[in-house]
Amino acid sequence: MAVTKSDAVVATPRTGKFNKNHARRVRVSGKIPAVVYGAGLDPQAVAVDPKVITKILHSETGHNTIFDLEVEGSGLVKAMIVDWQNEPVKGNLLHIDLKRIAMDKMMRVSVPIQLIGVPTGVKNHGGILEHVLREVEIECLPGDIPSHLDVDITGLGINQSIHISDLPHSGSIRFLGEENATVALVTSVKEEAAAEVAAPAEPEVAKKGKAEPAAPAADAKKK
Repeated sequence: MAVTKSDAVVATPRTGKFNKNHARRVRVSGKIPAVVYGAGLDPQAVAVDPKVITKILHSETGHNTIFDLEVEGSGLVKAMIVDWQNEPVKGNLLHIDLKRIAMDKMMRVSVPIQLIGVPTGVKNHGGILEHVLREVEIECLPGDIPSHLDVDITGLGINQSIHISDLPHSGSIRFLGEENATVALVTSVKEEAAAEVAAPAEPEVAKKGKAEPAAPAADAKKK
């Protein structure tokens, strides 16, 4: 379950012109700019402690963690992190988006898939394991969000695979991806080599073309 019992995250309302200078002043004060929205209420600009947010992002449930958010002057609400920006060089948090959560309403989130064990096709027959789908989108109540989904792959032989339909199902969550989407599979070394040989060579004209200009640097952003 993604709900934590830790102390509430405290957010201070922000006012004034929300430009680069404003954001810089917020960061100099030791906090980072944030926006809280959702639950049918107007978005609100706030400032939060980046250390507290970083701790949540690095927890077992990560950005799917649901926590108490106390906006000064507005009381407690349940919230989760839905978007964040990091400084591209040092990786420091620059900005986050927080969403108010209604605990009695279904929501969609992506949760990681963890493969458990060593497939027999790898252990006994020299096959190669490919982890194709590392996250899966689900729909459930906020209190039922799992930190991850464990999948036992020890029984996988050569040319066998695991699909979304094989993931652990329960009445509390609903999978939104295609049931036949491949999560993991075991292939033989011969098949891998054959695929490399069969791959078409890069056209010579492409090698002689001008190098593309480097893309401008941008803030790292994850959803």
